[in-house]
Amino acid sequence: MQYRRLGRMGWQVSEIGFGAWGIGRSFWVGAEDKESLSALHAAVDAGVNFIDTALVYGDGHSETLVGQVVRERKERIYVATKVPPLNEHWPALPGDRTSDCFPPDHIIASTEQSLKSLKLDCVDLQQLHVWRDGWMEDQRWLEALHTLKQQGKVRAIGVSVNDHEPETALKLVTSGVIDTVQVIYNIFDQAPNDALLPACRKHDVGVLARCPFDEGALTGAIAADTAFPPGDWRHSYFKDDRKSQVVTHVEPLKRLLGSESKTLPELALRYCLAHPAVSTVIPGMRTRKHVTSNCSVSDGRKLSDGLLAKLKQHAWKKNFYD
Repeated sequence: MQYRRLGRMGWQVSEIGFGAWGIGRSFWVGAEDKESLSALHAAVDAGVNFIDTALVYGDGHSETLVGQVVRERKERIYVATKVPPLNEHWPALPGDRTSDCFPPDHIIASTEQSLKSLKLDCVDLQQLHVWRDGWMEDQRWLEALHTLKQQGKVRAIGVSVNDHEPETALKLVTSGVIDTVQVIYNIFDQAPNDALLPACRKHDVGVLARCPFDEGALTGAIAADTAFPPGDWRHSYFKDDRKSQVVTHVEPLKRLLGSESKTLPELALRYCLAHPAVSTVIPGMRTRKHVTSNCSVSDGRKLSDGLLAKLKQHAWKKNFYD
């Protein structure tokens, strides 16, 4: 496992982190606690020392599993979680006010609940689960996070940027008041390259690259007739003709496989890791098989400039979250 500096915090975190949404068992069908715990332990065995969860992932269930493993291990494991918006708007809407989403008492209460689920005294990184740059004018959210830091319950603070809207966090990044941003970044959504990632590098803000596989589209496992089980949120994400659209965009990528990347998941992860601003990539992992496959990519090899230039042509502007 290779390690990278997490922005101004200076923490050396595994460049492959553990995305823990799926193990919360909400929205995703098929996760079993025994296998989830096994996957978490396998990840730590492979050198993973950064886990990203959230209070809303199974109403604390993901945090409960993460905390159990962290307490059982001797290794230093960095735990990141998130405060859900009080009004439950994912993503935050243009008219949402700070008081609608993140009033101070809600931030503090949510953090206390996360610590209770994790059974830890402190969380390494607390993030707001959505963000709009207009909230910079009312910084009560920031005061609440600073209070938690002063109380020793939080070590660093960050935000999870709205889906496919990296430009909505530019003012925040340049302000210098946060330590990290979490953003969708993958072969299809290359928008963070334009301004957000350069700004993060300039202002020493750590970057958590989420959705490297575009919720499964970039694994190559989705066909036009793929069916998701009842209750699985991907049934909606890939609704109508979206699976056919995915196949149309994925097939040309397969022609780029070869000595630099043998599989689409490998190519997807290596693309994210190619940018120097990225601190860690956090693919969702629910099984030991996922862990083994994803962690094997962290071997120090980089994609060539030629292949990166070709991948640039595969950007796809869409929003399946709508």
